[in-house]
Amino acid sequence: MVIKNELPKTELLKSDFYYDLPEELIAQTPVEPRDSSRLMVLDRQTGEVSHRIFRDIADMIEPTDTLVINDSRVIPARLYGERINGNATGEVEVLLLRQRGEDVWECLVKPGKRARPGHRIAFGSGALECEVEDIVEDGCRVVRFFYDRARYASIYAALDEIGTMPLPPYIHERLGDRERYQTVYSRMAGSAAAPTAGLHFTRELMDKIEAKGARFVRVMLHVGLGTFRPVGEDRVEDHVMHTEFITVTEEAARTINERRGAGGRIICVGTTSCRTLESAADENGKVHAVAGDTGIFIYPGYKFRATDALITNFHLPESTLLMLVSAFAGRDRVLDAYRTAVKERYRFFSFGDAMFLQ
Repeated sequence: MVIKNELPKTELLKSDFYYDLPEELIAQTPVEPRDSSRLMVLDRQTGEVSHRIFRDIADMIEPTDTLVINDSRVIPARLYGERINGNATGEVEVLLLRQRGEDVWECLVKPGKRARPGHRIAFGSGALECEVEDIVEDGCRVVRFFYDRARYASIYAALDEIGTMPLPPYIHERLGDRERYQTVYSRMAGSAAAPTAGLHFTRELMDKIEAKGARFVRVMLHVGLGTFRPVGEDRVEDHVMHTEFITVTEEAARTINERRGAGGRIICVGTTSCRTLESAADENGKVHAVAGDTGIFIYPGYKFRATDALITNFHLPESTLLMLVSAFAGRDRVLDAYRTAVKERYRFFSFGDAMFLQ
């Protein structure tokens, strides 16, 4: 099953989501503690903006609110290896995107010319190897991994030793602690990038929010190419989202429906939680249990079904994430808020500051 939405017709172009960002505002390292990042609060009805610290969000959460969090965990998905068969040699970079079988993964490989079917790549002085089996959508490769099962209990154990965290290319500083690119509530290994809106939460902040009566509900989207692939087409609606795996349990769906039915807000923590929830909701806003792939693409013109408020970071110009936020709060209001964020020297992208759109 692949969940996709009927794309709204629009005259919008990718360039309609451009904004100018000074490079020095791209956050290179996370702040300490996590909840000390800045928070811009945007009223999506009036466009009014206020400036807070992230931990202040506890004061804006009502007892009847439900926060939907993506508990996917980032794996050390970037591997550096070398071709070990064929005529060509040289270094190869492999980024694992999604698991297709026990030891079979869909990957991005650079350079692609060194990753044709039958080509074999070694990592970690040969402790881990893979063979390219197929070339699929967007030029991605399907590879099968081989390793000493007496040494590694699973591919995840091999990745923990040999792989590196897949930090985005705009982050140039070395990450000293891998856990700073994980949310404190991460649980289900499988993402190639962090659901970064959740990086601002500490366990203490979550406890404070729950003490008010609010609830956290877990869903899961394994972040892959669909979340961070650039938009290549000029017309927004021509872009095709790469699918990503999601789950919403029966218990999660029931809790969300009951609390929203009682008048509480559903607050999505991050665009991945939002895409998961909107994929699982029917046209009446009822959320259903689901386990499968989603290729949902949200941009202005989309009618939200189950999301009442959104916590998110500041996103790249012309990205599908900025388009989703613009669909939720209005493109002009969002771009105005981004210009204010630049003026006020907010920190942008994965390790940057946050927005609360309500």
